[in-house]
Amino acid sequence: MTSTSFRGIWQVVILVLLSSLVAGCGINNIPRYDEQVKSAWSQVENQYQRRADLIPNLVETVKGFARQEQETLTAVVEARARATSIQVSVDDLDDPAKMQAFEQAQAQLTGALSRLMAVSERYPDLKSNQNFLALQSQLEGTENRIAVARRDYIGAVQQYNTEIRTFPGRIWHSLMYSDMPIRENFEATTENAEQAPQVQFE
Repeated sequence: MTSTSFRGIWQVVILVLLSSLVAGCGINNIPRYDEQVKSAWSQVENQYQRRADLIPNLVETVKGFARQEQETLTAVVEARARATSIQVSVDDLDDPAKMQAFEQAQAQLTGALSRLMAVSERYPDLKSNQNFLALQSQLEGTENRIAVARRDYIGAVQQYNTEIRTFPGRIWHSLMYSDMPIRENFEATTENAEQAPQVQFE
C-alpha cells in the first residue's frame, strides 16, 4: 500500500469520525424540530378541515327538524365559511397576526357549533335521529382530535424553541440557522378562558 492511498484512507476515516461527532452534537436538531413543527401544524389543519367537512351534513340534518332555527343555522354556515377562508400555511406560522386571525375564526366556529348543539336539546325527534347522533358523535371525536393535534403542535413548538434558546442549539442557531425564528404558539382561543364558567340553574 502506497503512502498516498494510506493517507487517503486516513482522510476518509477522519472525515467519517468528524461527521459522526458533528451529527452527534445536535447540529441537525433545529431543522429536524422545525420539520416536526410543520408536520404537527399539518395535523392541526387536517383536524380543523375534518370538522369543517362534517358541518354541512350536520346543518342539513338539523334544518330538517328545526327550520325555525334559521338564525343559528346561518351563524354556523357563516362561521364555517370564515374559518375555512383563513388558510395558514407552514410559511405563515411565524406571522402572529395571521395565527391570531385563524384562531379567532376557529373559536367563532366552535361557539356557533355549541349553539347549534344547544338547539338540538329543544327537539326530541332530532336528538333521537340516528343520522344526527352519528354526526354529533363524529363531531365530538373531531373536537377531541383537534385538542390532541393542538397539544402535539404546542409540544413541537416548545421543543423547537427550547433547542434554539439552549446550549448547544443556541450556537448552531447563530452559526447555521439564524434564518429560522422563534415560533409563536397557541394562546387561549376564547376571552377569559382562564376563568371558571358560571353555571346557573333556573
